[in-house]
Amino acid sequence: VQLQASGGGLVQAGGSLRLSCVVSGIGSSATHMDWYRQAPGKQREFIARSFAGGDTDYVASVKGRFTISRDITENTVYLQMNSLKAEDTAVYYCNAQTGPYTFWGEGTQVTVSS
Repeated sequence: VQLQASGGGLVQAGGSLRLSCVVSGIGSSATHMDWYRQAPGKQREFIARSFAGGDTDYVASVKGRFTISRDITENTVYLQMNSLKAEDTAVYYCNAQTGPYTFWGEGTQVTVSS
């Protein structure tokens, strides 16, 4: 199983980025897909989930600004990030959960300049 995240970069505050995570080796339709992030000196935190059944969930700090979605045909989960703030600066990670297993991808750096 492999997860490949991409789409990070440097953006000014108020700007937007879209992260992608391509999953290979498992069927994305049967998995929950999450995005996490880890800022320097802080613990990795959950920010968004796409449930296998279609529901979504967000941490309060990104609700209304970030949108998680998935393309089952392409086995890809996206994180659309709008109205970015300096405090969104972090390495962003995707994971996939299927049954008792959780798989992580390598992160992608998002830097928001104020």
